[in-house]
Amino acid sequence: MAGAGLALKLSGLDFLRAIADGRIPPPPIASLLGMNIDRIEPGRVSFTLDVGEHLYNPIGSVHGGVCCTLLDSAMGCAVHTTLPVGLAYTTLELKVNLVKALTIRTPKVVAEGEVITSGRRVATASGRIIGPDGTLYAHATTTCLIFEAPAAQQ
Repeated sequence: MAGAGLALKLSGLDFLRAIADGRIPPPPIASLLGMNIDRIEPGRVSFTLDVGEHLYNPIGSVHGGVCCTLLDSAMGCAVHTTLPVGLAYTTLELKVNLVKALTIRTPKVVAEGEVITSGRRVATASGRIIGPDGTLYAHATTTCLIFEAPAAQQ
């Protein structure tokens, strides 16, 4: 939680760059799943994920919830890059299409998130998970609510 307090003291872009540079610790979910920031640009973020059996469901492939988390992170962080100091966001809606089973035969994937629209209160983004050979494993869209951070958190 050390980094969470800093999230509202920096612009979204600066905050995510600080995580990528190691100046702020990554969020616990990223460490738990093995997600790493790969690229950060205004309105675009990508994460890598090392695929392993620790992410498997009972039938022998990466659990769909892991893919949803990866896509939610990439798309939400893409939105976050557009926010100035004092604004925050939360996911309102997430739609994910899992189009191909992900297994350890693909040792690493990239999740890309890109802002579609960003307004004063609502932003939308799209995302996809792709393998090193360009294979599409999942694609998604999200709607995020943008709001002023509560004063106690700033």
